[in-house]
Amino acid sequence: MSGRARLTLFAALATLLTSWALTPLVQSAGWLIQAALLLAVQSAVGAGARRVPLARSLTVAAQALVSLVLLAFLFLGKGESTGEGPLAYLVTDFGALFQRGVQDVSEFAIPAPLTDGIRLLLLSGVLLIGLLVDALAVTARTAAAAGLPLLALYSVAAGLSGGGKASWFSFLLAGCGYLMMLLAEGRDRLAQWGRVFGGAPRDRVSAASGLGGGTGGHATAPVRTGRRIGAVALGIALAVPAALPALGGGLLGAQAGEEGGGSGAGGTISAVNPLVSLQSSLNAQDNRVVLKYRTDNPQQGDQYLRILALDEFNGVKWEASGRSLTDVPAQLPTPPGLSPAVRAGAIEVITSVSAANSYTQRYLPMPYPATQVDIGGKWRFEPEGRTLVGDQLGRDKFQNVQGAKYTVGSLLLKPTAQQLSRAPEPDPAIRAEYTKLPDNLPPVVAETARQVTQGSKDNYTRAVKLQDYFAVTGGFRYNTRTASGTGSDAVARFLAAKEGFCVHFAFSMAAMSRSLGIPARVAVGFTPGEKQADGSVNVSMRDAHAWPELYFQGVGWTRFEPTPRSGLTVPDYSRPQAQAPQPSAPAPLPSQSAPAPSAAPSTADDCPPELKRLGECGAAAPAPGSSGGGWPSAGTLAVWAVAVLVVLGLPLLPLLWRTRARARRLGSGEVLAAWRELGDAAWDVGVAPDGALSPRRAAARVADLGGLDAEASAAVHRVAGAVERSLYAPPGAEVSYPELASDVLLARAGLLSAVSRGARLRALLAPRSAARLSWAASKRWSAAASAVSARLAALRLRLPLRGRG
Repeated sequence: MSGRARLTLFAALATLLTSWALTPLVQSAGWLIQAALLLAVQSAVGAGARRVPLARSLTVAAQALVSLVLLAFLFLGKGESTGEGPLAYLVTDFGALFQRGVQDVSEFAIPAPLTDGIRLLLLSGVLLIGLLVDALAVTARTAAAAGLPLLALYSVAAGLSGGGKASWFSFLLAGCGYLMMLLAEGRDRLAQWGRVFGGAPRDRVSAASGLGGGTGGHATAPVRTGRRIGAVALGIALAVPAALPALGGGLLGAQAGEEGGGSGAGGTISAVNPLVSLQSSLNAQDNRVVLKYRTDNPQQGDQYLRILALDEFNGVKWEASGRSLTDVPAQLPTPPGLSPAVRAGAIEVITSVSAANSYTQRYLPMPYPATQVDIGGKWRFEPEGRTLVGDQLGRDKFQNVQGAKYTVGSLLLKPTAQQLSRAPEPDPAIRAEYTKLPDNLPPVVAETARQVTQGSKDNYTRAVKLQDYFAVTGGFRYNTRTASGTGSDAVARFLAAKEGFCVHFAFSMAAMSRSLGIPARVAVGFTPGEKQADGSVNVSMRDAHAWPELYFQGVGWTRFEPTPRSGLTVPDYSRPQAQAPQPSAPAPLPSQSAPAPSAAPSTADDCPPELKRLGECGAAAPAPGSSGGGWPSAGTLAVWAVAVLVVLGLPLLPLLWRTRARARRLGSGEVLAAWRELGDAAWDVGVAPDGALSPRRAAARVADLGGLDAEASAAVHRVAGAVERSLYAPPGAEVSYPELASDVLLARAGLLSAVSRGARLRALLAPRSAARLSWAASKRWSAAASAVSARLAALRLRLPLRGRG
């Protein structure tokens, strides 16, 4: 195996070994076999293009084109087509499958199921990294720089997977792959200088130099030394981090000096006030799973896991007021404000929750409103907020959720918009407590609330308008990088900037609701999470969320969702209600000629913005007679792929012809054929042939005009000498010249190296000697035309003779 072929193999192997770090991201590792096959084809195309040889840019382009065609065939029929033809398939359908993969990545928790979109992202990413590694390490001969794309691939994989027990093994594979690629390149470079020797015996060196040590042995070869250095460096990289202390942190993680019951060591997560780290949790790179649950809730999108309620706003921040705790009753009391009519329409829901060992929150996440809780340990119940709090176990030690398994019974309330709009005035005590606002609250908060809800006749309509103002009509943007802000002006700044995350939206809507006389507070917890293939649901750090709860007599504390964030569910009772159908005159009976009704549901021309935000407007039905978005057939795609390859390959025809002609001439062993190849090689770089010169004079002319060095010039003269002996040797004399082909290739290399890069590129892609093709075609055309003319003349002579007979 040649040095470049070995380097190609190890470059592909390094990419494949680094790709192993991506396997924890999905449930199945079957995609890795496909990636290995695609990488093998991509590397083979690169090796073939370099052997031709093609220019570096054309080599990379050929690899990219073949990889794209292979991906197109691999994912044929995996999605819905929105157009016809290969261009539509590659631009729209292939792009739609990429978008579906991005959407799957955002919706599924790790490890995610191997959907077609995710598989396309994985294979495309690995092929792209493989292409960069091959181009840098093999085509450009800079294997050290090829470590950058490998590092990028490993960093993305390690960041998404969050490390784990197998992270050291992934690092070991990636490091070994990179080292093997470096050693392959080093061996190839050393081989270009000849055989690598181990050096003189050590005793001779010592005796000659006067240094001590008379033991025998050989000096270590450079390749062997590099191998040992790499192995030691890789071992140090694995061993040193294990001896360093680990850093803690994470969702709702306690900072130094915070009140909390967790230790924070070993990556644990703890805090009493869950807002201390909400923004950092939403921006966290380590999106670890903190809760897993199973539920019989038929509306899993409404399964918010509530931690506690913040009911005091002092002008600087929202916080939970200090309330008395009681023992946890077997049956939790009826939620405040819930009427029997709404209670009768509720559904009993059972949820089984399992907390991660790294989650040490003192407040128990539960669906709201919970009716009963089955959990071990020492817990206390706070009736007003309907939360469970870990009790004190000892000095500076509290009960927490770490590793707990518990079952919660809760109510799935289904109030109607009519029940909410007709809700009576709340209890005066509740209204007085939950409509308090600080005196230093900027007037713009109340003014904006009145403007947004102008014309509303009840608190429910006001609440829906406030929700839609933030989520749909107000022009607000969701951005977790926005500073959370503190102080009385924080809400005013948010209303002016119109950019923030869930804390801004929840705090602002709660404050504006209180300014309108609607009792409000802020709830903190988790959104429903991501459903897994086995039916369970994972709740991760980035599912941390805050939302406002508004009080309606007869329903109780009711969730609203003003945050315009993808994946959040707007409650059914806050959506626009459909108009009741009005009585109308009976429609005439359809005639037999009337068209049959369509089975597809009709869609309105205008979709309310609320439903557009939820993605429930649907797509328009395809027009009759249209293709309906079917994928192009395999035959059509193959024809178009061949056509594209032919169009892209047309500029390469002269190069392919010259390569084939050179191989045929030099492989024949004929001296005159080799002489013609040498003349064409000189012609390609600008030395036009001169048939009037003798071989010796022609060789001198090529050496002079071609700017050949001594070695290449001697090779040209040796070929010319062989031509003279072949032409002028006595009849029957045997002339053999075994080094003929080598001298021609040596002379050609000298001619190409003596010209500029542009001239060299033209000699390869547009050789002047390709004019022989047009000469041969013209000669054949003339011969064919002469033959046809002769036949026609003979036919004219025969016809009169037959007529007279």
